[in-house]
Amino acid sequence: MSKMIIRGSFVAIITPFKNDGAVDIEGFRRLIEFQAVNGTSALLIMGSTGEVSLLSVQERHEVIAETVAFKKPGMPLFYGCTCNNTHETIRMVEYAAKAGADGAIITVPSYIYAPIDAALRYFLEVADASPIPVGIYNNPVRVGTDLPADAIIELADHPNIVIDKEAMARPGQIAQILAAQKDISVMCCDSPNLGLVPAVMSLGGHGTANMSGNIAPREMAVISKPWETYEDAVNFRQTYLKLLPLIQFNYSRVNPVPVKSLARALGLPAGNLRKPYLNMDGSALGRGVEIVKNLGLVEQYGFQISEEDFSDQNEAALPNTSAAYQAQMESGKCFIS
Repeated sequence: MSKMIIRGSFVAIITPFKNDGAVDIEGFRRLIEFQAVNGTSALLIMGSTGEVSLLSVQERHEVIAETVAFKKPGMPLFYGCTCNNTHETIRMVEYAAKAGADGAIITVPSYIYAPIDAALRYFLEVADASPIPVGIYNNPVRVGTDLPADAIIELADHPNIVIDKEAMARPGQIAQILAAQKDISVMCCDSPNLGLVPAVMSLGGHGTANMSGNIAPREMAVISKPWETYEDAVNFRQTYLKLLPLIQFNYSRVNPVPVKSLARALGLPAGNLRKPYLNMDGSALGRGVEIVKNLGLVEQYGFQISEEDFSDQNEAALPNTSAAYQAQMESGKCFIS
């Protein structure tokens, strides 16, 4: 049986909350509809962008059980299923499968800094136990473990591992993985500082697993389209360079602070970030709104801008935050989806 291959824009969507902090299931329905009508190929629910580490197990179960009912033809729903150890991760994957998920995305559990051999065993054990396709996420900044190309190539031979999402800073690794010609979707996060998107798409990758599609799904669909013709390459270049200010804004602070704050300001179902995250507001958020306006996205998507988020109260309380994030961006230690 051939593997599921995801191509195009794989959007990691935000988790919307109600005013009382509860998960907004109706908000999820609206977000999924928004993606479905704007060219998105697949969705990741409860990834880093979805504040997954701040959700309880009960909330994660609720999100899975409720949102599978919103599936659209041709747009698979994957769920972030990483827990704090192998056993619990397998249990979460099994729950997602039983509920009707199309697939699971897993990272190495955070904080433990697992060595490569332990990480490989972890991914293989989860894939062996999973009733649904699994995507692996190489995310060294978040989890401390950085899988080299030979490890990814080994994992790609597993019949149940279907996606390799890369968020490291070595475009050469993308070439090595694609040169191995394995039956796996090679994708990357859309962090501009990592520089992986042009490398993935120009070398024959399958798309991007991105968070900027929360705001500009049609544009990310163009950027994420595999290159089959010269026109695809030209469209990629034009759209990527045009959208770059928005992508840079989305990575100006730790994910998902900018993208979720911006979504809220544009009238999308979002709610507040869950503490200890703080909403972006004031002039910092205003810059994001200006970018969206200048790109013509307000008219294109019918966004309803809320001006109430543009007070400078939180900006004044955190005078050094933006500078610290910018310094990390410039040093190569950028924040990833």
